[in-house]
Amino acid sequence: PGSAMDLAYVCEWEKKPKSNHCPSIPLVCAWSCRNLIAFTTDLRNEEEKDLTHMVHIIDTEHPWDVYSVNSGHTEVITCLEWDQSGSRLLSADADGHIKCWSMTDHLANSWESTVGSVVEGDPVVALSWLHNGVKLALHVEKSGASNFGEKFSRVKFSPSLTLFGGKPMEGWIAVTISGLVTVSLLKPNGQVLTSTESLCRLRCRVALADVAFTGGGNIVVATSDGSSASPVQFYKVCVSVVNEKCKIDTEILPSLFMRCTTDPARKDKYPAITHLKFLARDMSEQVLLCASNQSSSIVECWSLRKEGLPVNNIFQQISPVVGDKQPMILKWRILSATNDLDRVSAVALPKLPISLTNTDLKVANDTKFFPGLGLALAFHDGSVHIVHRLSLQMMAVFYGSSSQRPVDEQSLKRQRTAGPLVHFKAMQLSWTSLALAGIDSHGKLSMLRISPSMGHVLDMNMSLRHLLFLLEYCMVTGYDWWDILLHVQPNMVQNLVEKLHEEYMRQNAALQQVLSTRIVAMKASLCKLSSSTIARVCDYHAKLFLIAISCTLKSLLRPHFLNTPDKSPGDRLTEICSKITDIDIDKVMINLKTEEFVLEMTTLQSLQQLIQWVGDFVLYLLASLPNQGSPVRPGHSFLRDGASLGMFRELMVVIRIWGLLKPSCLPVYTATSDTQDSMSLLFRLLTKLWLCCREENHITEPDDTLIDECCLLPSQLLIPNIDWLPINDGIISKLQNKQLVRLQFGKAPGLVGHTVSSQFDAFVRAPGQPKIDHLRRLHLGAYPTEECKSCTRCGCVTMLKSPNKVTAVKQWEQRWIKNCLCGGLWRRMPLSYS
Repeated sequence: PGSAMDLAYVCEWEKKPKSNHCPSIPLVCAWSCRNLIAFTTDLRNEEEKDLTHMVHIIDTEHPWDVYSVNSGHTEVITCLEWDQSGSRLLSADADGHIKCWSMTDHLANSWESTVGSVVEGDPVVALSWLHNGVKLALHVEKSGASNFGEKFSRVKFSPSLTLFGGKPMEGWIAVTISGLVTVSLLKPNGQVLTSTESLCRLRCRVALADVAFTGGGNIVVATSDGSSASPVQFYKVCVSVVNEKCKIDTEILPSLFMRCTTDPARKDKYPAITHLKFLARDMSEQVLLCASNQSSSIVECWSLRKEGLPVNNIFQQISPVVGDKQPMILKWRILSATNDLDRVSAVALPKLPISLTNTDLKVANDTKFFPGLGLALAFHDGSVHIVHRLSLQMMAVFYGSSSQRPVDEQSLKRQRTAGPLVHFKAMQLSWTSLALAGIDSHGKLSMLRISPSMGHVLDMNMSLRHLLFLLEYCMVTGYDWWDILLHVQPNMVQNLVEKLHEEYMRQNAALQQVLSTRIVAMKASLCKLSSSTIARVCDYHAKLFLIAISCTLKSLLRPHFLNTPDKSPGDRLTEICSKITDIDIDKVMINLKTEEFVLEMTTLQSLQQLIQWVGDFVLYLLASLPNQGSPVRPGHSFLRDGASLGMFRELMVVIRIWGLLKPSCLPVYTATSDTQDSMSLLFRLLTKLWLCCREENHITEPDDTLIDECCLLPSQLLIPNIDWLPINDGIISKLQNKQLVRLQFGKAPGLVGHTVSSQFDAFVRAPGQPKIDHLRRLHLGAYPTEECKSCTRCGCVTMLKSPNKVTAVKQWEQRWIKNCLCGGLWRRMPLSYS
């Protein structure tokens, strides 16, 4: 296959004379569902001669903005594991210490370790979070189905441990080199219960181990002592809580010997087992093994089957017939094996929970949809192979810098003597399997793109279907979709956005409600990738802002009597505004119970900035109606969006009522005449525009009188400048032309001359102009003194600390304390932000 894999970017460390990354030590890395990558390096300081064990965390969109923390581990870090939510990280070391890291103040570039556990002096060889009981299956066969529930079905799976009421208990399990299994449970009050037990009565050395979970809530541990002459052992581990103490029970399961050791031709060829992995955390019945010598390796895939036990004829005559069932036993059977390979240096397994039924596999093969079906093997010569997870047959290959295809014997010999080759020591696949990150012996990070069809050329329609299927999966799970964007070309954007919207409209109302903001954020990140849709990015971000303001302001309304009927004041407001289509704001207002709108004066005053944004935006939209023929201007899509215009109309009514209570909270307009009632003028025009498009499938053109009135607006009111979100400084749009981008940790790249963003700068404030807090709508001045945070996904900027103590403002800020309104992660900005 042709271009199945290519390098998207590499990010390396600056060469410092005094300290360097020690290459001899094993590295580990982990990739979270929020597209954060954690990896380790060991800094050797020349003066002190000792090693500092570092953990580095990046988000894949800003890899140079690395957060490096001295882990405090005294020995080399052996394991890193993200939790299912992708926001907490476990690290374990060769001294038996395990630490749990979480974000400080929800910032993706600020981490701290608050809890942990320890098995003193006993190196940890395997580590995992306990299973939370959530398991999905992607059915490729159903990728054309209309219902998300059919495409991505919940699989019945029990959590490893449940609290009262069936809530999964959080915690982790680790296996140590001396054959101990240790489990730590995080109690809701922050306490950690830890218990340690030996895996079996005869404890022996465990060089390699892995952990998996069964649907019944049990844990399976696989271990090997590192020699291929010894069996690979399996144990069932049950965890329970008895009298506030954690209790561990273990039992032995069937074991296996690698086939290469029983094969006479290869009997002593591969003395060491170097990799032992369950194919997935929730597939305890499939295991991948790799045995190696100094220069080569062999990989085998085994599966645990139930088999009938044959009974001798003598017994068959006399045994009573009990349903004629023969006794069953569990037995490991080899599924597939590779031929002799170059020496394997790292293995990466797919995280996409693709359904493996025969029909699903057949459809995947027919449509060339391969994400989740391949696992990656990295070799000492610098190359990477992707092989099928069941047959181990080659699906794609990437030749590293040092492993260019040898032409003849001579060049082969020259290569061998050219000194040590650089290869990946740790490797991870992204959550959709469309990207692969590798860390080499110098701590350099390489990001590879993996084609969903493994390089097979498909027609446009099929390529779009593949990407759409994975985008929908991210929409349903809430995972970040950065790795899918790596494959979106500018000519796909329009189609993908339309199809995504169609699929979304086919879901039931409840699901649409749940996914309503996620799909807007997804459309925004897609529209960033094409110069023809770039203006719509602004609109989608404004829409997220509008939805959030509308929910917040409506939630402040209180029913006058506590025993009111079923509808909340917010719902009643929506109902009345859509029923009464009058263009006079006061006639709509009369139908509302004003007493529900009474708030304290300080509250109303504290909301003025948000109210001002609503007022400014409505004026901006109406003033841009006459030149609506230009879709390159931000705001254009609102002119046909009945739902959003309806929201603005409701908010205008609320603001009008609040203005009667406290006039200073009203939006400030600069008008040419003193007597003009700006609010009712805008409400009248807004209502006319809303009536044109309130029914999605029956949109009419605005009539000439409305357009004429809107033409007059600039002569009656000063049209405000809208502060659109800055175009993102991330890497994704720089990767579209498939040129390798070289980056350095700690240095933001000067990629200014980017085509898409240059068209966009017309709408965004230039450097040196006053900055704005996009969520509080406060001006921060040209050189802000307050510490700010920005969103990794949309670039939105806001202050870290709240300047306001009013409850209503707190309620607004709670909406985006953990994530940005678009769902992106926050990162702290340097104070010199300009």
